[in-house]
Amino acid sequence: MKTHKRPILTTEDQALLDGVSVRLIDKSERERFDQLIVDQHYLHSCDLVGEQLRYVAEYHGEWMALLAWSAGSFNLKDREEWIGWSLKQKKRRLTLWVNNSRFLILPKGRHPNLASKVMKLCMERLSNDWFGAYGHELLGAESFVDSQMFRGTCYKASGWTLLGQTKGYRRSRQDYYTEHDRPKQLWVKELRPGARTILRGKNLPETLKVIEAGKVPDCCASVEELSRMVEVFSKVPDWRKIRGLHRMSSLLAIVVCAALCGVHRGQRDLAAFVANMSHEQWKALGLPRRGNPRRYMIPKETTFFRFLSNTDSRELEKALLAWQEAVLGPRSADDNQVSVDGKELLSSQGVEIVSAYSVKSGRWLGSERVKEGSNEIPATQELLKRAPIEGTLVTADALHTQTKTAQIIVQERGADYLFTAKGNQPTVADNVRQLYKGLQHAFSPSTGHGYDSGCGTQSRPDGSPLSHAVRC
Repeated sequence: MKTHKRPILTTEDQALLDGVSVRLIDKSERERFDQLIVDQHYLHSCDLVGEQLRYVAEYHGEWMALLAWSAGSFNLKDREEWIGWSLKQKKRRLTLWVNNSRFLILPKGRHPNLASKVMKLCMERLSNDWFGAYGHELLGAESFVDSQMFRGTCYKASGWTLLGQTKGYRRSRQDYYTEHDRPKQLWVKELRPGARTILRGKNLPETLKVIEAGKVPDCCASVEELSRMVEVFSKVPDWRKIRGLHRMSSLLAIVVCAALCGVHRGQRDLAAFVANMSHEQWKALGLPRRGNPRRYMIPKETTFFRFLSNTDSRELEKALLAWQEAVLGPRSADDNQVSVDGKELLSSQGVEIVSAYSVKSGRWLGSERVKEGSNEIPATQELLKRAPIEGTLVTADALHTQTKTAQIIVQERGADYLFTAKGNQPTVADNVRQLYKGLQHAFSPSTGHGYDSGCGTQSRPDGSPLSHAVRC
């Protein structure tokens, strides 16, 4: 059985190990660094991809070794299994992974144990340097070792894990790989304890969320849910005289999913959202396939712009309400309180929307846009004329304590209302007081209900709700 003897360190070797240091190169040193890599590294190339840093190990001002780090490889089966993250997690978090793309020991640095010492020193500072350069730390690293030339001893000595051999392919252009007959060892290392758990976790820690900030969210809908949406939305009329490449039901399903996942910034993010879906999701949406090989045709920004600009808002509302009922089922009999409120939409340059919701379940019942130069009152009245409020109790802000609004609720829609009269509405308050005085005989004093100000009441003598009331 063969054994490998440890090299005997000379005084010079030990002095070198004790005195060597690692630092980032200056911009002025970049040309020298790259030329040494081209001349002396076996790959004879200094081309790196993505975020990258270059280090030099030196002793008494002499360069002993060079290290380059760049973006992690996209497809590594053994790495993905080792980490345990999903494809979507990898797409969003690969930035936290780095590749030791070049490691060159220069002639003056060929001393025992120098490679592992240099690697150790570089790993101790790599994540902090990356944060300084790119605003985020790193969680893990990978490296490839040509086993026909090297044994990867310095990686093993530095605590790296050998996962196996690559398949012997290299990327030649986007989405294409060519065989090169030089499989390499794949070494990996966590750069902090529990790094793999973090990378495959549901949510990143706050300190790492910077890499996901501003990125378009992933689609969380299942294939079954998407198919169901497309089926429900198939009833939305197509405003186009000639049917386009993408069906209206598919586009609407994408927009709804995007809104539920937090996409609120317009057609550009919608296009990015659908482009990031899986092939199974594209199939469920019914996206067309063209060309040879057949590829899914992904809707672009212009498609979503035309869709959002021309789709009839009322028909869209009907479709969304139908989909909501298909998911949640019919409203229960005790879900009989409705609230109406207006909000200004985020990133909309001042667009306001009035919406109706059921109080108990939070179910959306419809929305109406406030016309430019108008206010919430006419928009609310228009919404109440069509919203499903029959047999419910409708509440709204004091702004909506209007005779016409009350008539729509009670006389046209068969609902009740509970409105508020504020101190800045003296006429309304006076009318309520007079009404209350004239109807005192209709209320039982033993119930203990009523208003301290004498501005109306909430219940009849038998304890049932008053059909319509104004509260001060």
